[in-house]
Amino acid sequence: MTRPAEAQAQSLVRPARPIRLYRHALSGHCHRVELMLHLLDLPYETVDIDFAAREHKQPAYLAINHFGQVPAIDDDGVVIADSNAILTYLATRYDARGTWLPRDALSAAKVQRWLSVAAGELAFGPAAARVVVLFQRPVDATEMIERAKTLLSNIETYLSAPQATAFLAGDTPTIADVACYAYLAHAPEGNVSLAPYPAVRAWLGRVAGLPRFVPMASTACGLNAA
Repeated sequence: MTRPAEAQAQSLVRPARPIRLYRHALSGHCHRVELMLHLLDLPYETVDIDFAAREHKQPAYLAINHFGQVPAIDDDGVVIADSNAILTYLATRYDARGTWLPRDALSAAKVQRWLSVAAGELAFGPAAARVVVLFQRPVDATEMIERAKTLLSNIETYLSAPQATAFLAGDTPTIADVACYAYLAHAPEGNVSLAPYPAVRAWLGRVAGLPRFVPMASTACGLNAA
């Protein structure tokens, strides 16, 4: 029979040394990983990748992630790229209680649905619109903004339904919330207002209220420029 002290010890898995996070400070993909590291209270160190100097396309970094993208992590020699893959790894490796990535089939499927949203509608909607504005890309962001509004409307309906839960995949936070938070919270930087979506704003507030939460740096662009 497992004693309470033994059970607590089994739930506290720690890295052998600080996890190395390769990042760009203004990337929401990187923020979701950094936020997860904080939420799990894991030691880490950051290596900032200089996009202006195209450091992410140089051989040294391509040896870490051959797609030339951030984020990536190095956990004592275990290298993982892609933000959602990193979230899955961290939750599976360091949350023995399985709260951030539930083990039961239905809950795991609910989380995966939102990871797909993060890689799809979120990436090509509010995230893409923010990139255009933030980095002054010569691209018409109209379609991206419309995608963002459609996504926010759908999430608003989902979160305000009678059967809605406090977080995206259930009554407790999971990596689904971590994956979707940054680009929705910073949608105004891409000229997408959050004013019409009170349920979304309330959910963002619940995520921001989690213990050890850390925000992504805001930038004075888009609707935040005024």
